[in-house]
Amino acid sequence: MRIRNFAGQVLVEGQPGYDEARRIWNADIDRRPAIVARCTGPGDVVAALGHARRERLAVSVRGGGHGVAGSAIVDGGLVIDLSHMRRIEVDASAGTVTAQGGVLWGELDQATQRFGLATVGGIVTHTGIAGLTLGGGMGWLSRRHGLTVDNLVAAEVVTADGRVMTASDHENPDLFWALRGGGGNFGVATEFSYRVHPVGPVVAGPIVWPLDAAPEVLMGHQRVMQNAPRDLMTVLVLRRAPAGKPFPRDLHVVPVCMIIACWSGQPELSDRALAPLRCITPGARDLTSSKPYGVHQSALDEGVPPGWHYYWKTALFDHLDDRLVETMTDHAARIDSPRSYDIIFHLGGAVQDVAEDATAYPNRSSTYNLNINGVWTAEDGPEVGAAQKAWVRAHYEAVMGSKRGQYVNFVDRAQADAAELAFGKAKYARLARIKARYDPDNLFRHNVNIRPAAVAQAAP
Repeated sequence: MRIRNFAGQVLVEGQPGYDEARRIWNADIDRRPAIVARCTGPGDVVAALGHARRERLAVSVRGGGHGVAGSAIVDGGLVIDLSHMRRIEVDASAGTVTAQGGVLWGELDQATQRFGLATVGGIVTHTGIAGLTLGGGMGWLSRRHGLTVDNLVAAEVVTADGRVMTASDHENPDLFWALRGGGGNFGVATEFSYRVHPVGPVVAGPIVWPLDAAPEVLMGHQRVMQNAPRDLMTVLVLRRAPAGKPFPRDLHVVPVCMIIACWSGQPELSDRALAPLRCITPGARDLTSSKPYGVHQSALDEGVPPGWHYYWKTALFDHLDDRLVETMTDHAARIDSPRSYDIIFHLGGAVQDVAEDATAYPNRSSTYNLNINGVWTAEDGPEVGAAQKAWVRAHYEAVMGSKRGQYVNFVDRAQADAAELAFGKAKYARLARIKARYDPDNLFRHNVNIRPAAVAQAAP
């Protein structure tokens, strides 16, 4: 199999490396593309897109392959695989880092931390920078420095018709607006440039209570964080405690409520910042400690490894109330797996400083992002998988009445109306007009799809 003017590796079924190339982080996705085109640069992306257009093949784009919905792999189509494009360049004097679309967050963090710098990235180091960035991006620095897209200064994009373009505030600003939260709908982003910030060691880790303390912990956390300094970022977790570090043996597989905190400010002020969280209610086990930022970035890696099965639902909330907290606690108490969990990102701070219409990312005023995660392994068997999916669905149905919207990067098995639900009518309409300009035939549709305006108007 050959692709005209393509310098990278082309893989088809039966060739060595094909099965590895079609595997992604979520083992619940099992698809067989006709072609995997492993690109070496934007020229290869241009060639691969040209081949897909000529042969009328569906297209997907793989960066890190971490998206839970499996949009990186398309059955019977052509995968534009950026995973071998891993160049990173840090310009410490300019306060920027530029990285290709196949880079993972752990690699980017390692490169920037050599200079004592970081940008806002994901909380799992084997996540790719591309997908997380295009959907918005939140991490341990978000209350201090905003979303990943708020730190994006430029992107190199190959459009559906094979043009290589720069998107920034000064070049193709409409495309730049859409890329910052609109997902992979507008082209193949082959390179990203971000602002970086001084980030030294952090004081971080879980503060743990028994699960039956969750109502007091969640409502107390909400009160504390209303006046908390922006250098403090927190994530709430309801689950059975993992059987490994940093959890002591007597907590292993015990139902717990956790506040995972990250203080990125001056180390000597960490106790003052964390004390109100530690004192929310009696019985806390404080497992926080001082560590390099990169070490904390990888702290959750072992709990979400490649090769497990994942099924998610997501919901955004403006605030927590007693009824919502009771519902979440009740469903968390039904978790019968050591792998499944609720994770609740607390945002605010710099995320809400940016105007709602400044980027495509929607619902900036929402303070909480709930991600309901059903997780199992192949060894657990299909019955366990079915039970975890049923738990996720029931939990999601129970909280739907309170939700404000949903986060594109957490949408699992994208439904037809997922984009309209995520962005709202006005923002979706603007995105659809931009889509019509850069991808009028909706070539990039294997995602949380935004249909080009003309297509959207013609649809019933």
